[in-house]
Amino acid sequence: MTKIRTRIAPSPTGDPHVGTAYIALFNRAFAKSQGGEFILRIEDTDQTRSTPESEAAILKSLAWLGLDWDEGPDKGGKYGPYRQSERKAMYGDYARQLVDNGHAFHCFCTAERLDAMRAERQAEGLAGYDGLCMHLDPSEVTTRLNAGEASVIRMKVPEEGVCKLEDELRGTIEIDWKQIDMQVLLKSDGMPTYHLACVVDDHLMEISHVLRGEEWISSTPKQLLLYQYFGWQPPVFCHLPLLRNADKSKLSKRKNPTSIDYYRSVGILPEALINFLGMMGWTMPNGEEKFAQAQMIDNFDHKRISLGGPVFDPEKLDWLNGRYIREDLSPEQLMQRLLEWKFNADYVSSFLPLVQQRIERLSDAAPLAMFFFQGVPNLTPESFESVKQDEEELKKTLQLVLWKLETQRHWEKDNIMADIKAVAEHQGLKMRDLMAPLFIAITGSPASVSVLDAMSILGPDLTRGRLRHAIEILGGLGKKKLKSLEKEFQQMAEFLD
Repeated sequence: MTKIRTRIAPSPTGDPHVGTAYIALFNRAFAKSQGGEFILRIEDTDQTRSTPESEAAILKSLAWLGLDWDEGPDKGGKYGPYRQSERKAMYGDYARQLVDNGHAFHCFCTAERLDAMRAERQAEGLAGYDGLCMHLDPSEVTTRLNAGEASVIRMKVPEEGVCKLEDELRGTIEIDWKQIDMQVLLKSDGMPTYHLACVVDDHLMEISHVLRGEEWISSTPKQLLLYQYFGWQPPVFCHLPLLRNADKSKLSKRKNPTSIDYYRSVGILPEALINFLGMMGWTMPNGEEKFAQAQMIDNFDHKRISLGGPVFDPEKLDWLNGRYIREDLSPEQLMQRLLEWKFNADYVSSFLPLVQQRIERLSDAAPLAMFFFQGVPNLTPESFESVKQDEEELKKTLQLVLWKLETQRHWEKDNIMADIKAVAEHQGLKMRDLMAPLFIAITGSPASVSVLDAMSILGPDLTRGRLRHAIEILGGLGKKKLKSLEKEFQQMAEFLD
C-alpha cells in the first residue's frame, strides 16, 4: 500500500484561524487512520507579511489543540526544510526548467500595463493575462534579461478544452481552461508563488493525499498542469466543505470570532474545540456528538464527509464545552484548568498594578478586575447612554476602530493608541469622546482602569471580539452601510499611508 503522507500548510500571515485547525484535523485524522504521517509545512513566501511571531502563534495554537505533526519546522525530518522561505533556491531551478521545456515564459509587463490590460479584458468579459510576453522572440528575451530588466515567470495554459479533476468527495470536476490564468510562478525577487512552491514541495516531500478547502478547486487545474509539465504523479485531492456563518456565508472574522486564541481566551477547552471542528461535516458512526480526537481517528472514513456547508455555531460550541467541563473534569481538574487559563500569578500580575491604584478595600478588587476574566462584558444598548454620539455614529466609530486594530501586527499600548487616535482624527472627535464608548465596550463600564492598558493585556483577539460584540448589541451594521463604510475606511487607510 502507498504510504500515506498528508500535510497542512498554514500561511503565517495572520492570527491562527479555526479554519486552519479544521483542515489540519481532517488531514491528521485521515493520515493516522491509514497508518500514515502528518506533515506541517510553513508557507511564508510572502516575506512582507510573514513574521517569526505569527509562525510561533500557529505552532502554539495547533499544539494546544493536540494536532501533533510527525515532521515540521520545529521537529525536522528527511524532507526538510519545512519553511518555503528556506527552500527558495530550488524553486528558481524548477521554474527555469519549465521555461527551458517550453511550458513557461518570462513576462516583462509593468504593473501599469497589467492594470490597464485587466481593465480592458474585464470590460470584454475576459479574465487573466493576455499572453503578450509569451510570443516574444527568444533572442529579445535573452537581451532583456542580460540587460537586467525585471521579469516574472508565468506558466503556459491551454487555450481550448477542459481540465478534468478527480476529487475524492466530488468525483469528476470539469473546469474550462479558458477560466484559468497564466499564473505567475516565480516573482521578480526570486520568490515563488503558492502554486509552484506547493507542487514542488508536495512532490519532493512525497505527499500522497491533499485535503484542503473547496475554495482551492478552481485553481487546482494549474497545479495538475504543473504536475503534467514536470512528469510527476499528482497526489489524491479531497476538497473539504468550507466552514460557514449562520447565514451560510464563508466563515469570517467580521461575523464570527475566528481566531483560535480568542476561544482559548474565553475559556473553551482544547478538547471541546477540536471535537467541535470534527463535527463540521462529519459524525461518528453511532451519531455521538461528543468524541475525542483518538476516537475520530479510529472511526474516520473521509468518504463520509458531508458536502453541505458546516455552520460554525458558537452556541453549539459553548454547549459542547459545558459537557466537557461537567462530565470529564473532577473539581480538582477544573481548578487546575482554571489556574492554567487565567487564575495564575503571571496573568493577575499583569493588571494588578492598575487595580491597586483604584481600590480602598481588598473587596473592591474583584468587581474592578472582573472584566479581565470575562469573554465579553454584559452589555445592553442602555450601557452606552452616557456616550455623546448618536447610535449610528457610535457604531461607525466602533467599526472603524475595530478595522484599524485588525491591521495592527504589533499589539502594544503605543500602537493601539496610535490606531485609536487615527480614527478620532478621521471622525473629527476629541480623544475623550472616542475613549468613552471604548471603556464601555472593553470593560463593561464607563469608568475603570486604563482602557489602553486593558486592551494591551487582554490581547488582540479578545479586544476585537468585544468591539464586535458591542456593535452587535447596538443593532449591528447592515450590508449597504458596511459596504460604504469599507470604502471610507480604505480611503482613510490610504490617506494615513
